[in-house]
Amino acid sequence: MLVAAALFAGVQVASSQQPAAHDASTDQSSFQSVCNDERSNEPTRAVLRLVCQQRQFIPGQSSPADTIVIGFVGGFTKADDAKRPEVLFAAYLREHYTNSIHARVFGNHEDKKALSYITQLLDTDHDGSLSDKERERARIIIYGHSWGASETAAFARELGRHSIPVLLTIQLDIIPKPGQRPDQISPNVESAINIYQPKGPLHGKSKIVASDPARTKILGNVRMTYGPRAVNCDNYSWFVRTFNKPHHQVENDPHVWDQVASLIASEVSGVGPLPAANHAAGETRNPPSSAIDEEH
Repeated sequence: MLVAAALFAGVQVASSQQPAAHDASTDQSSFQSVCNDERSNEPTRAVLRLVCQQRQFIPGQSSPADTIVIGFVGGFTKADDAKRPEVLFAAYLREHYTNSIHARVFGNHEDKKALSYITQLLDTDHDGSLSDKERERARIIIYGHSWGASETAAFARELGRHSIPVLLTIQLDIIPKPGQRPDQISPNVESAINIYQPKGPLHGKSKIVASDPARTKILGNVRMTYGPRAVNCDNYSWFVRTFNKPHHQVENDPHVWDQVASLIASEVSGVGPLPAANHAAGETRNPPSSAIDEEH
């Protein structure tokens, strides 16, 4: 019974913690200065600790072309829930890449809304349809956690049906949604990475593969391991921290988001994706952190 309850709570917990539903298209721009705003939820803000310390980007810096970054939250979380790291990370991207990134978060059931958002950005001549040239110019990165990681792969595949390429997909502890195969990366994706942890009632898929290895590079299947106090998860309820903590430790891990920020920085700069960092952040550190093992 406890395991079943933990499984259900791990998917649904955010619904009891989030503010009233709002329109993500208008509200997400209100998050400002996420690295310095002390009004932000402290456990969630701590997730960006390494990103904020190590990545001092200059607002307004240019890139070869505008990049669209789409995030998908897990469970039944709303896209404007400031307790979720995925939401604050998108705010960070908007703040530090003012003129070169369009970053927005969606619920993992809002694929149609996300597609409409991308189509509007790509339709530069505003004729209501995408030309081959507008599609070819697309620079899209997609990331997500849990069901959001499942939707990441599914949405990339949907973009492929519209002949829209994807630069990079980043999946954190994939929990498959019914009817989806999130471990299969579609050929329109240039690079993909899977970051997972193997413990708890909800644990991510350990391997993603390219449907066409000649067109998609798998940067890594990165295994994370955690101790009982490795990562602060106080942005979740006591029940989830007790029965399903590992699944949310990977979501709240500063080292994970530092890796995500590095991958996106490489794409925005035009350098291209780098292999997953194989650095050990062992639990002997003070404060204790995570351990990372890279699997290809």
